[in-house]
Amino acid sequence: MFLEQLTLKNYRNYEQGCWQFQNKVNVILGENAQGKTNIMESIYVLSMAKSHRTTNDKDLIRWDEDYAKIEGKVGKKNGSIFLQLTVSKKGKKAKLNHIEQAKLSRYVGHMNVVMFAPEDLNLVKGSPQIRRRFIDMEIGQVSPVYMHELGQYQKVLQQRNQYLKLLQSKKQMDETFLDVLTEQLVELAAKITLKRYEFIELLQTWAKPIHGEISRGNEQLAIHYCPSVHVLDKQQWSRIVEVYNDKFAQIKTKEIERGTTLIGPHRDDLSFTINGKDVQTFGSQGQQRTTALSLKLAEIDLIFSEIGEYPILLLDDVLSELDDFRQTHLLNAIQGKVQTFVTTTSIDGIEHRVIRDADVYEVVSGQMMRR
Repeated sequence: MFLEQLTLKNYRNYEQGCWQFQNKVNVILGENAQGKTNIMESIYVLSMAKSHRTTNDKDLIRWDEDYAKIEGKVGKKNGSIFLQLTVSKKGKKAKLNHIEQAKLSRYVGHMNVVMFAPEDLNLVKGSPQIRRRFIDMEIGQVSPVYMHELGQYQKVLQQRNQYLKLLQSKKQMDETFLDVLTEQLVELAAKITLKRYEFIELLQTWAKPIHGEISRGNEQLAIHYCPSVHVLDKQQWSRIVEVYNDKFAQIKTKEIERGTTLIGPHRDDLSFTINGKDVQTFGSQGQQRTTALSLKLAEIDLIFSEIGEYPILLLDDVLSELDDFRQTHLLNAIQGKVQTFVTTTSIDGIEHRVIRDADVYEVVSGQMMRR
């Protein structure tokens, strides 16, 4: 798939703009704070209905305006589709082929993107929250059901935490409602856990050989899912439900004392090993970056294996963060395969054919023009 046309209105520092793109590499040049990353973010938001940079949707709306609108025409193997996302102070409205979607989970997944930004190099050494977000966003692209279940889980989790605080402060004494919420949470937690295990297994299948190539055959990457409750990837949903129920029963008093939910997918993590050693603790910066790059390239192949089309790749100021060898490997991997958007302050010194053959755009103060 590829983005044929992008239209913005009142988005960040863009008053309005409309651009056509080819199914190839598109380089977006510009100094810092001119709006390069805003273009990349708008493509990501068009796809995922949420930003990778902020959790506050109001940040996406141009100063002193009431709404922001992103529209895109996406070329796919069965024809083009039209996507539209409007963000206002009242919330978000999403349209697919001009028909408003009642739920965002029915909208997400029609245009697939893989974003690789400097902060993704923190995927390995950063907080568990970064890794959970990585898992959730990628599964959500190929499984709208997962996004729905995750949303339901977060709602029940919020309710449960609120009720635990009431029990903690003795404003409530009846634990019956807590038991009802626990039952609902457990059923959703088991589904999410199973799907995450399945995703990690697929990701490992694609990432392991890629990492081997980048490390010139010297390193073997393994990805491990680390749930907050000891459940195994081969266990059935009903068995995982039992394990969760047992654990929640054991820690019920402690949760009331603390006023919060202590276990579940919102507390899970990922770990990575190279040749059996933990990358986060013992890996060099180079190994951590190679791991992050391997994961991102693996996402491209994983999405293709799931939906039969390559996603759109967004490389936001990441080339300058990679050394020549990793940079070359990345560019070789995408050559002639994936529509790619690259932001950078300069392409001087990058001699790769992919960059020489790219369409080049320049951004100055919220205006983007093709060179």
